[in-house]
Amino acid sequence: MIGTFLNVAAIVAGGVRGLTSSRELSPANQARLKIGMGAFTVWIGLSMTWSSINGSFWQIARQLAIVILALMLGNVTGKLLRLQQSLNRLGHYAKERVTGGVPELSQRLSEGFVTCSILFCVGPMSFLGAVSDGLTGNFKTLAVKSLMDGLATLAFVKTFGWGVMLSIIPVFAYQGTITLAARTLEPFLRHYDLLDSVNATGGLLIFCIALIILELKKVELADYLPSLAMAPLLTWLWRLM
Repeated sequence: MIGTFLNVAAIVAGGVRGLTSSRELSPANQARLKIGMGAFTVWIGLSMTWSSINGSFWQIARQLAIVILALMLGNVTGKLLRLQQSLNRLGHYAKERVTGGVPELSQRLSEGFVTCSILFCVGPMSFLGAVSDGLTGNFKTLAVKSLMDGLATLAFVKTFGWGVMLSIIPVFAYQGTITLAARTLEPFLRHYDLLDSVNATGGLLIFCIALIILELKKVELADYLPSLAMAPLLTWLWRLM
């Protein structure tokens, strides 16, 4: 749960900073932060995958084949479930709330809470980070998300007011629930030696987050989330063959 606590703390800190200061980050500092977060996310993702793939040449080849197949099947499943489309609609709704302008104070606070709750919860980074935190205790992905959410809160409180900080409630509930659920599954996955396949697949998905942060490639990441379930299933089926 360390990652979720960091995320909550970052949102509060960003909100307090935004309410008490009129200064904003310069474009140059924003660019440096983006590059730093992207590079750190690349390292997190690739190190997760690298540490989860081991053994002889043929064992490594088999593990890579499982990860690739899991990503392909996961993407097909995600598209059938329209995961990315659903998140895009929520993101579009949040964007309209940001740009629409809400003059009344009570409505402005309410809009800030709803808008930021959507933005901070529905992204794939929230799910992947919470799963990683629960399965292995690796909260680095949520640490990057915490910084991003904190900077976003700093800007949003100037538009919506302190209601933005109330988004810590759904963020804590959503990410905390996923982390605890993943922690419950961890002994089962470890007992049947399925944990490495989940981590290797998750590492590549986290690497894709870096591509989005650095604006190198548009990846419909939400459609790949079912890959995290496909990877251990394929590993188990492979052993039965």
